[in-house]
Amino acid sequence: ARGVGPERFVALALPRSLELVVSLLAILKAGAAYLPLDVDYPRDRLAFMLEDAAPVCMISDSATADLLPAGVPTLLLDAQAVSQAIAARSRANPTDAQRTRPLAPSNPAYVIYTSGSTGKPKGVVMSVAPLSNLFSWHAGTDQSSGTSTVAQFTSLSFDVSAQEILSTLCTGKTLAIPTNEIRSNTSDFLKWCKRSGVTDFFIPNIVLDLLCESESEDGLSDSLQVFQAGEALQLSASVAKSFARFPQRRLHNHYGPTETHVVTAYSLPDAVSEWPEVPPIGRPIWNTQVYVLDAQLQPVPAGVAGELYIAGAGLARGYLNRPGLSAERFIANPLGAPGSRMYRTGD
Repeated sequence: ARGVGPERFVALALPRSLELVVSLLAILKAGAAYLPLDVDYPRDRLAFMLEDAAPVCMISDSATADLLPAGVPTLLLDAQAVSQAIAARSRANPTDAQRTRPLAPSNPAYVIYTSGSTGKPKGVVMSVAPLSNLFSWHAGTDQSSGTSTVAQFTSLSFDVSAQEILSTLCTGKTLAIPTNEIRSNTSDFLKWCKRSGVTDFFIPNIVLDLLCESESEDGLSDSLQVFQAGEALQLSASVAKSFARFPQRRLHNHYGPTETHVVTAYSLPDAVSEWPEVPPIGRPIWNTQVYVLDAQLQPVPAGVAGELYIAGAGLARGYLNRPGLSAERFIANPLGAPGSRMYRTGD
């Protein structure tokens, strides 16, 4: 009724909560894409994101909305009129007949802004199809069970959060959401993990190292599954000690820039004694290709340095309102089918 549907954006600004996850699902089910807003970002950055993405509306609450730039029509979930309107709606999933237009795999699912080389943020527009491929791969290769509990640790402005939240719900696991206060205190977070029965983590290397260093004998789950992404994995002494003490624990190294989400994965050996000194980024996930090419876009021989290019199902649509930059980084793939693209990582 508010014009929310495929090819439109909805800003999402809520505290870490059940309402945040429900609102994210509501946006996706309407066929639109979500734009996460972090109130800890500088106000001028938030203003640029809102102006650039031009969302149809924003879902928020009174306290959070007061911290954000004005000018966007806002649904305040703590407003009585909004609560009454929601209560009057059908509980059934919307269909294409009810959406503003039919939903297609090429439609955006989210736009997440990253810092540009010139300091101007750029919005990476990720479509439904790459996420569907990612979640299918994750479900097909995940070693944990449907009774697992996943900690919703990452910020919504970090692309890993999409895999963290949606792959959990797609595989029937439980998503446990700590408050921001608990999340930002290592001791409180470890106690919360134990109370909540957390078995799965999506966390960057620096947080993994800190948790393992601070963990007591009865801390994290004996069968913990850790999916590390966002930075190069460093196997510190505290991480090795933690995983050696609990042989059932598994550590997975994921690689992928925001422009492609997850691209490659490597599961470290069960025995810590067999861990490599420098963990590799692994092999491509399903329907994804990775090339190491020279300046002429030709594959380099083994052992020769080159630049990493990514092709296949995981590529984002490009940068929002930045056709020149999109054309520079998302280029024609001379090694693939006609019309296919690849992303130049710079790595």
